[in-house]
Amino acid sequence: MSGLDTVLLSIVGTPAGFALQHNWWLERVLHEGLRQVATLLFVALWIWALWPARSGSLPRRERVAVMVLSSLSLLAVNLIKNNSFTSCPWDWHMFGGVAEPVAHWRWGVADGGPGRCFPGGHASSAFGFIALCLPWLAPPHGVSRRMSPGFRWLGGVMAAGLLAGAVQTVRGAHPPSHTLWTLLICAGVSMVGWRLFLRWLTSQAPDAAAGTPASP
Repeated sequence: MSGLDTVLLSIVGTPAGFALQHNWWLERVLHEGLRQVATLLFVALWIWALWPARSGSLPRRERVAVMVLSSLSLLAVNLIKNNSFTSCPWDWHMFGGVAEPVAHWRWGVADGGPGRCFPGGHASSAFGFIALCLPWLAPPHGVSRRMSPGFRWLGGVMAAGLLAGAVQTVRGAHPPSHTLWTLLICAGVSMVGWRLFLRWLTSQAPDAAAGTPASP
């Protein structure tokens, strides 16, 4: 809405395209490499969620809730992306493409390009893990935990997501607003979903005794 997307993209792009679009470090390491790492972490999240509870670990119900919300966050981003008519900056006419930029909130209005570029899918590989901080930052009623692990997870997720978004902006794949929308979608799904899960989390569960001890 502010026009900053175009201003920032014009710094790294030219009428001939984006010079760093196929830069080895950005494309192979920070794009494909980060995506592969995120996939491994997602598999590890499922294993962690279903692993038998042990003394001092999070209750299984909370781990399952985190896993479900992370999955829903990624699903929400991909569903919106696959139905979006918004094309990537490297497809815009001002950067050598064929698309006429159309504001992404004008849903259903085609821009003449291939579309399917809103919001930022790469950033969701990090922002999709926002739910992982909630057991510490917003524990179920009656549970007391130190908040520091949650802040560490949140800081790591935010840093990785912003890095992933910045990489795609420099390459011409997404304007910065797409990254911020990805953050908003993942955070919204995680927080609303966690709120809905709270009643189930506070009910008695077989592994309730496995929760982390209350801080003094």
